[in-house]
Amino acid sequence: MTTLVVGATGATGKHLVEQLLNSRQKVKVIVRSPEKLPETWKTNDQLSVIQASVSEITVDEMAGYIRDCDAVASCLGHHPNWKGIYGKPRRLVTDAVILLCHAIEKNAPGKPVKFVLMNTTGNRNRDLNEPVSMGQRLVIAILRLLLPPHVDNEKAADYLRTKMGQINSFIEWVAVRPDGLVNEDQVTGYEVHPSPTRSAIFNAGTVSRINVGHFMAELITNNDVWSKWKGQMPVIYQTAPKNRQS
Repeated sequence: MTTLVVGATGATGKHLVEQLLNSRQKVKVIVRSPEKLPETWKTNDQLSVIQASVSEITVDEMAGYIRDCDAVASCLGHHPNWKGIYGKPRRLVTDAVILLCHAIEKNAPGKPVKFVLMNTTGNRNRDLNEPVSMGQRLVIAILRLLLPPHVDNEKAADYLRTKMGQINSFIEWVAVRPDGLVNEDQVTGYEVHPSPTRSAIFNAGTVSRINVGHFMAELITNNDVWSKWKGQMPVIYQTAPKNRQS
C-alpha cells in the first residue's frame, strides 16, 4: 500500500508518517524544504519525497503523484501565528482537499482511494444531529468571524461530506476530529466516538498528536477500522491504554 501525505512535517503529520513507515507502508510526502526532514526519513527506502508547495501544484501534476496511491492523507493546518492565521492562503486546507479529490477523480482508479483528513472537534458533523448548546453556537459563530482557519476546517470537511458524499466510485473518506491536541512521545490509550461526548468549547478533552497519527494510520492500513468509520467524522479522545477502541 502507498499513501501520499500532505502536511507531513507538521506536529501531527510527522507522527502519521512515522506510524505508516513503522508498518512497512510506502509513503510519499510533499514538502517545500526536504532538508528539514528527519535523517531517518531521508535514508528510508519506503519514503519518497516530492519537493513542492501544495498550493502551487496543478491537478495534472497531483494526479501523477497519486496515480499509484491507495490512500491520501491531509494533516495540513495553519501556523499559530499572525501570518498563519490571517495571511494567505486562507483556504489552505480546503483548497488542498479539492485539489486532491480532483486529482483522484482524474485518475479514475479501479477501486476507491482512501482519503483521511485531520479536522477539529470544533467542527460539527452536519450529517448527524449533534447536540450543541446555544453558548457553544455563539462562540463558534464568533470564531468564524475572527479566525479564518476555523472556517477553512469547516469547509474542508464539508467538501468531503457534501461533494464526495457517501457513495463515490473513486473516493472514500474519513474526517478525524481530535480534541485538545497535546504532545507525547509514545502511543497510549485513546477512544473514538461518532460524535463529541463533551463540549469542545466549555469542556474540552485532550488527545496526543501521536495518538491521532496512530488512528489515522490504522484507518489507512486496517480495512476493518476503515469499514467502521468511512464516510464519518469520528472524534478522538485520550483514555487509559486498556480502554482503547478503534
